[in-house]
Amino acid sequence: MGDVLVVGLNSDESVRRLKGEGRPFVPEMDRAELLAALEMVDYITIFDEDTPAELISRLVPDVLVKGGDYRPNDVAGREIVESSGGKVAIVPLFEGRSTTSLIARIKGRSKG
Repeated sequence: MGDVLVVGLNSDESVRRLKGEGRPFVPEMDRAELLAALEMVDYITIFDEDTPAELISRLVPDVLVKGGDYRPNDVAGREIVESSGGKVAIVPLFEGRSTTSLIARIKGRSKG
């Protein structure tokens, strides 16, 4: 969807605020290393805020990509991207491929 892929990654503290105590299961540096190993990822930045809106306002990407659990109007930073001529792309999620479904499987409850 673009020439350079920058991944904004929630910090551990941000994940804890959003998901609760006991989260994240994988520390931010480990998550960043996993993402960095993907050939298509050019840069990774970790942000402490609850949304990447501040990061997006600094980068002003041509394309802002979010997962299928979002609706375009609910994407943080959408207005910034669209007002500069960019677009928001919503990509489908892979069923059963989330931390939430992994937790459910570990606890013995099927969730995908």
